[in-house]
Parts: sequence; structure tokens; C-alpha cells
Amino acid sequence: MSKERPPSPTGSGAASPADLMPQVYDELRRLAANYIRNERPGQTLQATALVHEAFLRLSKEKNHPWKNRTHFLAIAALSMRQILVQRARARHAEKRGGKDAERITLDERVIAGTPEASQGIDVLALDAALEKLAALDPQQARIVELRYFGGLTVEEAGEALDISPATVKRHWTLARAFLKKELSPE
Repeated sequence: MSKERPPSPTGSGAASPADLMPQVYDELRRLAANYIRNERPGQTLQATALVHEAFLRLSKEKNHPWKNRTHFLAIAALSMRQILVQRARARHAEKRGGKDAERITLDERVIAGTPEASQGIDVLALDAALEKLAALDPQQARIVELRYFGGLTVEEAGEALDISPATVKRHWTLARAFLKKELSPE
């Protein structure tokens, strides 16, 4: 039995979230803890709750062809991003444009999840910038999602997208430059 692709209970070769979750739970919990640490002080969402909410969302998707552990991890991380964006939108709607959010740049320190490099991330600004990037180059946006939100390495992102690590590196560099411009103060 391959470590990358556990057998599906349906026999289709694709694994269910329940099959894959035990393999990636610790990694998702670590990613969620980094996301939560980057949230504003005083927020109430816990890393475990974020992982579980993402799992519940993924469990509701029927017949999703999870290719392997890396693919599932990337999709679960994206689901966590969407949860955080929805929470931020709700928070900002309550505040009518809350002023405590800061603009950020994406660099390797933020990707590595160091607390000092990623404090005060404006999730909504990052989401808007990613939407713009996706309109211009969907593959670059997907690489940012996989690397930043999914915590994947260049090699893992290449595997998930079925492209070479060199292509990932090239697109990653261009995407970071785009996002730096979009997220920098005027």
C-alpha cells in the first residue's frame, strides 16, 4: 500500500477526507496554529477548531478526486484560508472597515511562519490581491495558495500542480513581486 494514496473505501483509487485526515492532521494543526498566530489579538478561533471546520467542509464534498496526501493537504489549507477570510469579512462588516489591519508583503520569513514576520496580516487585503493575481495568472495564484496557505515546499507545490520545481520557483518569484506591489502602502 502506497503512503501517498491510501485505498478508497469506494475502490475508485481516490481517498476520502476521512482516509487522508489522520495522515495530515498534525501538519494541518501546525498550519492552523500559524494562521491563528497571525490573526488579530483577542480573536477566539482555536487552531483545532479551524482544522475541524475545514475537515467538515471537505467531508461534505462528494466524489472529490483527492490525488494524494499532498493534494489533500493543499485543498485543506485552502479551505482554512477561506474560513479565515469569511471570518475577517464578517469582522470588518461589523466594524465597517476596521482600521487595525496592516498591509503585508510576502517573503520567505512569512512563508516560514515566523511570528515577528507575519504579525498583523490583513487577510482581506491578501485575499483581494490573490483574486487580482488569479485573474491575471491562475497558476501563480495557486502557487501562492499552496506555498503560503498550504505550507508546501517548491517540490510539493510542483507535484500538486504537475509542473517542475523550476517553474514553481519562477512563478513564485513573479507572484511575490506582484503581491508586494499590491500590498504595499501607497
